[in-house]
Amino acid sequence: MTWTRLKELVETPLSGLTQPTRSDWIFALRTVSAGLIALLVAYALKLDHPQWAMMTVFIVAQPVAGMVLAKGFYRLLGTLAGGLAAVGITSLFGANSWLLVSVLALWIGVCTLVSSLLRNPEAYGAALAGYTAMIISLPALGQPHIVVDLAVARCAEIALGIVCAGVTSRLILPKLAADAIISRLKRSILDLAEYAGGAFSNGDPASLAALQRKLITDAQTLAEMRTYARLEAPSFATRAHPVRRTIGQLLWALSAARALHSHRRPKNAALIPMRSELKAFVGELAATPGALDDTGPWVARLDAIASKAREMPDLPNDDGSNDTAEDKVGTITRLTIAGDFAEALKQVMRGLDALRSPVSRKSSERAQPALVVHRDYQAAWRNAVRAALATLLVAIFWLTTKWSEAAGTVILVAVVSSLFAARPDPVQSAWGFFTGTLIALPFAFLVGQVALPALPGFGWFTLFVVPILVPAALGMANPRHVGVATAFAINFLAFLSPHQQMIYDPGPFFAGSASILVGILIAIGVFIVVLPADPWVTVERISQAMREDLARLCLHERIPRRSAFESLAYDRINQLMPQVQQTGRKGDPILGGSISAVTVGLEVLRLRHAQLNSAVPHETVESIGNFLRGLARELLFRRPGEPQTATVAVARQYAASIAQRSDRLEMLQIAASLRIIAAAMEDYPDFFAKGRA
Repeated sequence: MTWTRLKELVETPLSGLTQPTRSDWIFALRTVSAGLIALLVAYALKLDHPQWAMMTVFIVAQPVAGMVLAKGFYRLLGTLAGGLAAVGITSLFGANSWLLVSVLALWIGVCTLVSSLLRNPEAYGAALAGYTAMIISLPALGQPHIVVDLAVARCAEIALGIVCAGVTSRLILPKLAADAIISRLKRSILDLAEYAGGAFSNGDPASLAALQRKLITDAQTLAEMRTYARLEAPSFATRAHPVRRTIGQLLWALSAARALHSHRRPKNAALIPMRSELKAFVGELAATPGALDDTGPWVARLDAIASKAREMPDLPNDDGSNDTAEDKVGTITRLTIAGDFAEALKQVMRGLDALRSPVSRKSSERAQPALVVHRDYQAAWRNAVRAALATLLVAIFWLTTKWSEAAGTVILVAVVSSLFAARPDPVQSAWGFFTGTLIALPFAFLVGQVALPALPGFGWFTLFVVPILVPAALGMANPRHVGVATAFAINFLAFLSPHQQMIYDPGPFFAGSASILVGILIAIGVFIVVLPADPWVTVERISQAMREDLARLCLHERIPRRSAFESLAYDRINQLMPQVQQTGRKGDPILGGSISAVTVGLEVLRLRHAQLNSAVPHETVESIGNFLRGLARELLFRRPGEPQTATVAVARQYAASIAQRSDRLEMLQIAASLRIIAAAMEDYPDFFAKGRA
């Protein structure tokens, strides 16, 4: 997930506003104030490039204090790593310019590879380590003895900006990640209730699909914000594990509500009361102001609904026919899903209570598994090769032509081709960066080349700059404009290059500006021409990974923990989301199939646990094992368009056979799991087929 997308999710209410809110103004004024403080301190310390201190404030500026601390921390780590790399590379290869730029390009590639395999903010730190080495090493070309001084100065400037941004974000009217998590989770519960209400009343499919997407991305937001909250306050660590568990429960509830919607059967006498009760519950929850201020009554009602769903209903008299068996299995199947929804929503509410109630002692629960993330190694290698090759080719042009300003072009190619490489649409992201940079150019010229040389001094600087940077920071607070506004603010300061003595010198100003703009355009061209990314290929790789996850659930001797599977499943889905958005309507069945895959996985786990139940007859255990092996073969080997194997038919056959032989609840629940798996695979047959990446 990108920082832009995360900010959009944290600041969701902004998306529909045209006027800045109070929170926007606080963010803007705080950011500009921190930048001015950083610049003033840089002047006092007589740093060589004081603009970097102020630029850093705008680079790490985020709406939530924990996000600032996280981005600042990894920016500092990336700068230190890049500085050390610059010193080492320049010391070893500085005598040979061609060898130096080749090694630097290789370093850019390695850092881009690592960045593409990580997540923000760690990914940002890895990318920064790459191009920081370039920023430090190129000015030292031909004079390697100054590289240490350049590295120290760069690290000092960056550290100063990070400290100013971090302190002000934490002390001046802060917006805390811990509060944002609670607010986001409450909103997600109400969104889930709205989704379930629509699903239980045959609501508008487009609205349900939009809510489903929002709930999935909210799950990833909660995971991201958990890290930031721990950076804000170590005391939050005792409450951090409920976030991870709650995310899985949220996805489980969404999957169950969707299954009830897809396989509703209004005439089923046993299900009608349960469905009506759930519909009334979610409708009341969504419509009650302040409903989640006290979750106790809601949790008690959900507990009662879940218990009722697990009870043996009144089933039709067994006359030995297949129709009777179908009715029994269908009833238990739908009641099982209804009970799952109630239980999952109850656990989500308990997770909210755990976050709002600090725990003074360490939990006695088993430690939750670390978050499992999807690593797209093919895309990472593509990004690495592209960034290294682009940087090397432009560096060769620079060394061949000996155009001094082309050094800025080399640096910008390295920055853009590495920083935006892992974005779902790197061309669009880079173009937004170019747009903001281009808009900043005339403002920087008027202030830096016209106004400040005539009216020098920090007071005049503040008077000219604040009216420009405050609107830019307001744009940074709005998700619709954050990319362009951030590029504007950063490059306005880069073009301006504020020093205590400003002089009129338009020649170098325009030459340097042109090199930056050309560098961004070259990087955009590289994204378009060199190893262009196909979102559909990435979608298929992630989908294949999800099918392999399900196959492992079927075949692995050790039954994994449910929470571990949920953690992995929602991460896969979150990786699919931005890629699916690039494929248009073609990707909708993939997103729906990925949600169904969660349902299939949970039912496979139920079947695996049923095999360990001593009350289950041996022949049923053998039948479950045969089915799971057949399911694994289906997931791993059948291709889209090919007819389904007998897996779905076998599932239905086993379910009917079990229902004919026994009325015991545990046996009927096994039959229900088989039916749920069969229904999910019938709904999305191509998702559960091996594709060709």
